[in-house]
Amino acid sequence: MLLLLTALTTALMAGFFYSWSCSVIPGLALLPNVAYLQTMQSINRAIQNPVFFAGFMGTAILLPLCVWKQWGGAGSGLLLAAAICYWIGVMGVTVFGNVPLNNMLDGAQLSATSQQRLAELRTAFEQPWVRLNTIRTGASIAALALVLLAMLRSSQQTSAIQ
Repeated sequence: MLLLLTALTTALMAGFFYSWSCSVIPGLALLPNVAYLQTMQSINRAIQNPVFFAGFMGTAILLPLCVWKQWGGAGSGLLLAAAICYWIGVMGVTVFGNVPLNNMLDGAQLSATSQQRLAELRTAFEQPWVRLNTIRTGASIAALALVLLAMLRSSQQTSAIQ
């Protein structure tokens, strides 16, 4: 049951980052500077909610817990690789990359900013943020693939024993 819950939260996060990469980011890119920056401020404030944190932090907790529980069993190495992918490529990138960019943007008073400064702020924010989100997307998808492979290996071992 723990492995299934871990797969579910990992899939939710991989889907979250994937959907951002293939729909939200390209859609936001079409907006003028002030609309883009205001929208990102709003999203970055709204994302700080219990539903998001349940999946985001739940995955960060459940992956190492699965590694500990399954250690030495079928798929434990895959689960360890998944945990490393998630902790470095999602948690680390978010904490040390995306969050500082979000905080920088959150402190900007957009209504009192010149058009030139809005363009500079967007360039300073958008390009690195999108690059970091691409890393999070790849890492979360890799973590999910590794969890699913661990589930397959675990079920194959169970079938072989029976």
